[in-house]
Amino acid sequence: LLTRFLSQVGHEPLPPTIGRNVLGRKVLYLPGFFTYARHIVEVDGKRGLFRGLTPRLISSTLSTITRGSVKKAFPLEDMEHVSNKDDVKTSLRKVVRETSHEMMMQCVSRVVSHPLHVISMRCMVQFVGREVKYSGVFSAIGRIFKEEGILGFFVGLVPHILGDVIFLWCCNLLAHFINTYAVDDNFSQASVIRSYTKFVMGIAVSMLTYPFLLVGDLMAVNNCGLRAGLPPYAPAFASWIHCWRYLSAQGQLFRGSSLLFRRAPVPAASFPID
Repeated sequence: LLTRFLSQVGHEPLPPTIGRNVLGRKVLYLPGFFTYARHIVEVDGKRGLFRGLTPRLISSTLSTITRGSVKKAFPLEDMEHVSNKDDVKTSLRKVVRETSHEMMMQCVSRVVSHPLHVISMRCMVQFVGREVKYSGVFSAIGRIFKEEGILGFFVGLVPHILGDVIFLWCCNLLAHFINTYAVDDNFSQASVIRSYTKFVMGIAVSMLTYPFLLVGDLMAVNNCGLRAGLPPYAPAFASWIHCWRYLSAQGQLFRGSSLLFRRAPVPAASFPID
Protein backbone atom coordinates (compact mmCIF):
# COMPACT_ATOMS: atom_id res chain seq x y z
CA LEU A 1 0.00 0.00 0.00
CA LEU A 2 2.76 2.44 0.95
CA THR A 3 4.85 1.70 -2.13
CA ARG A 4 1.86 2.27 -4.40
CA PHE A 5 0.92 5.56 -2.78
CA LEU A 6 4.48 6.89 -2.89
CA SER A 7 4.61 6.09 -6.60
CA GLN A 8 1.26 7.86 -7.00
CA VAL A 9 2.68 11.09 -5.55
CA GLY A 10 5.70 10.73 -7.83
CA HIS A 11 8.32 9.96 -5.19
CA GLU A 12 11.02 7.98 -6.98
CA PRO A 13 14.14 7.79 -4.75
CA LEU A 14 15.76 5.05 -6.82
CA PRO A 15 17.16 5.50 -10.34
CA PRO A 16 15.43 3.76 -13.26
CA THR A 17 17.07 0.84 -15.00
CA ILE A 18 17.27 -0.01 -18.68
CA GLY A 19 15.25 -3.01 -19.77
CA ARG A 20 13.58 -4.29 -22.91
CA ASN A 21 9.92 -4.37 -23.82
CA VAL A 22 8.14 -7.19 -25.65
CA LEU A 23 9.42 -5.81 -28.97
CA GLY A 24 13.01 -5.97 -27.78
CA ARG A 25 13.46 -2.21 -27.59
CA LYS A 26 15.32 -0.59 -24.72
CA VAL A 27 13.04 1.06 -22.19
CA LEU A 28 13.61 2.84 -18.89
CA TYR A 29 11.86 1.04 -16.05
CA LEU A 30 11.29 2.43 -12.57
CA PRO A 31 11.96 0.08 -9.63
CA GLY A 32 9.17 -2.42 -9.06
CA PHE A 33 7.21 -3.17 -5.91
CA PHE A 34 9.77 -5.42 -4.22
CA THR A 35 12.72 -3.13 -4.93
CA TYR A 36 10.80 -0.13 -3.66
CA ALA A 37 9.68 -2.02 -0.54
CA ARG A 38 13.28 -3.04 0.14
CA HIS A 39 14.30 0.63 -0.04
CA ILE A 40 11.62 1.57 2.50
CA VAL A 41 12.87 -1.14 4.86
CA GLU A 42 16.44 0.16 4.50
CA VAL A 43 15.32 3.68 5.41
CA ASP A 44 12.61 3.02 8.01
CA GLY A 45 12.95 -0.63 8.93
CA LYS A 46 10.20 -3.19 8.44
CA ARG A 47 7.88 -1.06 10.53
CA GLY A 48 8.07 1.61 7.86
CA LEU A 49 6.05 -0.57 5.50
CA PHE A 50 3.05 -0.15 7.80
CA ARG A 51 2.86 3.63 7.91
CA GLY A 52 -0.76 4.77 8.02
CA LEU A 53 -2.03 1.24 8.68
CA THR A 54 -4.02 2.05 11.84
CA PRO A 55 -6.21 4.82 10.31
CA ARG A 56 -6.54 2.69 7.18
CA LEU A 57 -7.91 -0.23 9.18
CA ILE A 58 -10.28 2.06 11.07
CA SER A 59 -11.43 3.52 7.74
CA SER A 60 -12.13 0.06 6.32
CA THR A 61 -13.95 -0.98 9.49
CA LEU A 62 -16.13 2.14 9.42
CA SER A 63 -16.89 1.52 5.75
CA THR A 64 -17.97 -2.08 6.41
CA ILE A 65 -20.12 -1.16 9.43
CA THR A 66 -21.75 1.71 7.55
CA ARG A 67 -22.61 -0.44 4.55
CA GLY A 68 -24.17 -3.02 6.83
CA SER A 69 -26.18 -0.39 8.70
CA VAL A 70 -27.45 1.23 5.51
CA LYS A 71 -28.38 -2.16 4.09
CA LYS A 72 -30.43 -2.95 7.19
CA ALA A 73 -32.06 0.48 7.25
CA PHE A 74 -32.94 0.37 3.55
CA PRO A 75 -33.37 -3.29 2.62
CA LEU A 76 -33.63 -4.20 -1.04
CA GLU A 77 -36.54 -6.42 -1.95
CA ASP A 78 -35.48 -9.60 -3.70
CA MET A 79 -36.53 -10.11 -7.29
CA GLU A 80 -36.75 -13.41 -9.06
CA HIS A 81 -33.66 -14.18 -11.12
CA VAL A 82 -34.23 -13.27 -14.76
CA SER A 83 -31.87 -14.14 -17.60
CA ASN A 84 -34.17 -14.75 -20.57
CA LYS A 85 -34.01 -12.32 -23.48
CA ASP A 86 -37.81 -12.19 -23.39
CA ASP A 87 -37.54 -10.50 -19.99
CA VAL A 88 -34.84 -7.95 -20.84
CA LYS A 89 -36.83 -5.00 -19.49
CA THR A 90 -37.53 -6.78 -16.21
CA SER A 91 -33.91 -7.88 -15.90
CA LEU A 92 -32.59 -4.39 -16.66
CA ARG A 93 -34.96 -2.87 -14.13
CA LYS A 94 -33.59 -5.32 -11.54
CA VAL A 95 -30.00 -4.35 -12.33
CA VAL A 96 -30.78 -0.63 -12.14
CA ARG A 97 -32.51 -1.02 -8.79
CA GLU A 98 -29.72 -3.16 -7.33
CA THR A 99 -27.04 -0.79 -8.61
CA SER A 100 -28.85 2.25 -7.22
CA HIS A 101 -29.06 0.56 -3.83
CA GLU A 102 -25.39 -0.44 -3.96
CA MET A 103 -24.44 3.10 -5.01
CA MET A 104 -26.26 4.57 -2.02
CA MET A 105 -24.45 2.23 0.38
CA GLN A 106 -21.09 2.97 -1.22
CA CYS A 107 -21.53 6.75 -1.17
CA VAL A 108 -22.59 6.83 2.48
CA SER A 109 -19.78 4.51 3.57
CA ARG A 110 -17.27 6.58 1.56
CA VAL A 111 -18.35 9.81 3.28
CA VAL A 112 -18.15 8.23 6.74
CA SER A 113 -14.76 6.57 6.23
CA HIS A 114 -13.05 9.29 4.18
CA PRO A 115 -11.68 11.35 7.11
CA LEU A 116 -9.65 8.36 8.28
CA HIS A 117 -8.57 7.72 4.69
CA VAL A 118 -7.18 11.28 4.53
CA ILE A 119 -5.26 10.74 7.77
CA SER A 120 -3.86 7.45 6.46
CA MET A 121 -2.64 9.09 3.25
CA ARG A 122 -0.92 11.89 5.16
CA CYS A 123 0.74 9.49 7.57
CA MET A 124 2.17 7.53 4.65
CA VAL A 125 3.33 10.49 2.58
CA GLN A 126 5.45 11.77 5.49
CA PHE A 127 8.03 9.23 4.34
CA VAL A 128 8.99 11.63 1.54
CA GLY A 129 9.99 14.58 3.74
CA ARG A 130 10.75 12.60 6.91
CA GLU A 131 8.08 14.60 8.77
CA VAL A 132 6.29 13.65 11.98
CA LYS A 133 3.39 16.09 11.71
CA TYR A 134 0.80 13.29 11.73
CA SER A 135 1.93 10.81 14.37
CA GLY A 136 -1.37 9.40 15.62
CA VAL A 137 -5.06 9.23 14.77
CA PHE A 138 -6.33 11.53 17.53
CA SER A 139 -3.54 14.09 17.18
CA ALA A 140 -4.08 14.09 13.40
CA ILE A 141 -7.80 14.71 13.86
CA GLY A 142 -7.06 17.68 16.10
CA ARG A 143 -4.43 19.11 13.76
CA ILE A 144 -6.61 18.87 10.64
CA PHE A 145 -9.59 20.42 12.43
CA LYS A 146 -7.42 23.27 13.76
CA GLU A 147 -5.66 24.03 10.45
CA GLU A 148 -8.33 23.25 7.85
CA GLY A 149 -11.65 22.92 9.66
CA ILE A 150 -14.27 20.27 8.92
CA LEU A 151 -13.68 20.47 5.16
CA GLY A 152 -10.10 19.32 5.71
CA PHE A 153 -11.39 15.83 6.47
CA PHE A 154 -13.13 15.59 3.09
CA VAL A 155 -10.48 16.77 0.62
CA GLY A 156 -10.43 14.40 -2.35
CA LEU A 157 -13.88 13.03 -1.53
CA VAL A 158 -15.60 14.13 -4.76
CA PRO A 159 -13.31 12.29 -7.23
CA HIS A 160 -13.45 9.18 -5.04
CA ILE A 161 -17.26 9.18 -5.06
CA LEU A 162 -17.39 9.87 -8.79
CA GLY A 163 -15.01 6.98 -9.40
CA ASP A 164 -17.13 4.69 -7.21
CA VAL A 165 -20.37 5.65 -8.96
CA ILE A 166 -18.95 5.31 -12.48
CA PHE A 167 -17.36 1.98 -11.57
CA LEU A 168 -20.60 0.53 -10.17
CA TRP A 169 -22.82 1.57 -13.07
CA CYS A 170 -20.37 0.64 -15.83
CA CYS A 171 -19.47 -2.70 -14.27
CA ASN A 172 -23.04 -3.77 -13.53
CA LEU A 173 -24.57 -2.58 -16.81
CA LEU A 174 -21.78 -4.03 -18.96
CA ALA A 175 -22.04 -7.36 -17.16
CA HIS A 176 -25.82 -7.32 -17.62
CA PHE A 177 -25.71 -6.63 -21.36
CA ILE A 178 -22.96 -9.19 -21.96
CA ASN A 179 -24.86 -11.85 -20.00
CA THR A 180 -28.09 -10.98 -21.81
CA TYR A 181 -26.95 -10.61 -25.41
CA ALA A 182 -23.61 -12.43 -25.65
CA VAL A 183 -24.24 -15.52 -23.51
CA ASP A 184 -26.82 -17.96 -24.87
CA ASP A 185 -29.05 -19.68 -22.31
CA ASN A 186 -28.80 -22.88 -24.35
CA PHE A 187 -25.04 -23.02 -23.82
CA SER A 188 -24.16 -25.65 -21.21
CA GLN A 189 -21.65 -23.40 -19.41
CA ALA A 190 -23.80 -20.26 -19.54
CA SER A 191 -24.24 -20.04 -15.76
CA VAL A 192 -20.48 -20.43 -15.18
CA ILE A 193 -19.64 -17.71 -17.69
CA ARG A 194 -22.21 -15.36 -16.19
CA SER A 195 -20.74 -15.86 -12.72
CA TYR A 196 -17.37 -14.55 -13.92
CA THR A 197 -18.58 -11.73 -16.19
CA LYS A 198 -18.99 -9.17 -13.43
CA PHE A 199 -15.57 -10.03 -12.00
CA VAL A 200 -13.86 -9.55 -15.36
CA MET A 201 -15.78 -6.32 -16.01
CA GLY A 202 -14.72 -5.09 -12.58
CA ILE A 203 -11.05 -5.48 -13.47
CA ALA A 204 -11.48 -3.69 -16.80
CA VAL A 205 -13.57 -0.83 -15.43
CA SER A 206 -11.29 -0.32 -12.42
CA MET A 207 -8.47 0.48 -14.85
CA LEU A 208 -10.62 3.12 -16.54
CA THR A 209 -11.68 4.73 -13.26
CA TYR A 210 -8.18 4.66 -11.76
CA PRO A 211 -7.55 8.39 -12.47
CA PHE A 212 -10.37 9.27 -10.04
CA LEU A 213 -8.63 7.25 -7.33
CA LEU A 214 -5.29 8.88 -8.11
CA VAL A 215 -6.65 12.44 -8.09
CA GLY A 216 -8.60 11.81 -4.87
CA ASP A 217 -5.52 10.48 -3.08
CA LEU A 218 -3.32 13.32 -4.31
CA MET A 219 -5.84 15.92 -3.16
CA ALA A 220 -5.84 14.31 0.29
CA VAL A 221 -2.20 15.34 0.78
CA ASN A 222 -1.98 18.41 -1.43
CA ASN A 223 -1.02 21.69 0.21
CA CYS A 224 -1.36 20.28 3.73
CA GLY A 225 2.09 21.37 4.89
CA LEU A 226 3.90 18.18 3.96
CA ARG A 227 6.74 18.18 1.47
CA ALA A 228 5.10 15.71 -0.93
CA GLY A 229 2.06 17.96 -1.25
CA LEU A 230 3.99 21.09 -2.16
CA PRO A 231 6.29 22.18 -5.04
CA PRO A 232 8.42 20.75 -6.54
CA TYR A 233 6.44 17.51 -6.08
CA ALA A 234 3.12 19.10 -7.03
CA PRO A 235 1.51 22.52 -7.42
CA ALA A 236 -0.92 23.71 -4.76
CA PHE A 237 -4.04 22.64 -6.62
CA ALA A 238 -7.10 24.89 -6.36
CA SER A 239 -9.47 21.94 -6.91
CA TRP A 240 -9.49 18.32 -7.95
CA ILE A 241 -10.31 19.40 -11.51
CA HIS A 242 -7.11 21.49 -11.51
CA CYS A 243 -5.22 18.40 -10.33
CA TRP A 244 -6.82 16.27 -13.06
CA ARG A 245 -5.90 18.76 -15.77
CA TYR A 246 -2.33 19.00 -14.50
CA LEU A 247 -1.85 15.22 -14.49
CA SER A 248 -3.52 14.92 -17.89
CA ALA A 249 -1.18 17.53 -19.39
CA GLN A 250 1.79 15.62 -17.95
CA GLY A 251 0.48 12.28 -19.21
CA GLN A 252 0.39 11.03 -15.61
CA LEU A 253 -3.27 10.13 -15.03
CA PHE A 254 -2.31 6.48 -14.55
CA ARG A 255 0.78 7.11 -12.43
CA GLY A 256 1.18 4.37 -9.84
CA SER A 257 -1.36 2.04 -11.45
CA SER A 258 1.28 -0.62 -12.04
CA LEU A 259 3.61 -1.99 -9.38
CA LEU A 260 5.81 -4.37 -11.36
CA PHE A 261 6.53 -2.98 -14.85
CA ARG A 262 6.63 0.78 -14.42
CA ARG A 263 7.80 2.77 -17.40
CA ALA A 264 9.79 5.89 -16.53
CA PRO A 265 8.02 9.05 -17.82
CA VAL A 266 10.96 10.32 -19.85
CA PRO A 267 11.60 10.75 -23.58
CA ALA A 268 13.07 7.70 -25.25
CA ALA A 269 15.83 9.85 -26.72
CA SER A 270 17.30 10.42 -23.25
CA PHE A 271 19.14 7.09 -23.37
CA PRO A 272 20.77 5.10 -26.19
CA ILE A 273 18.66 2.70 -28.17
CA ASP A 274 20.11 0.02 -30.38
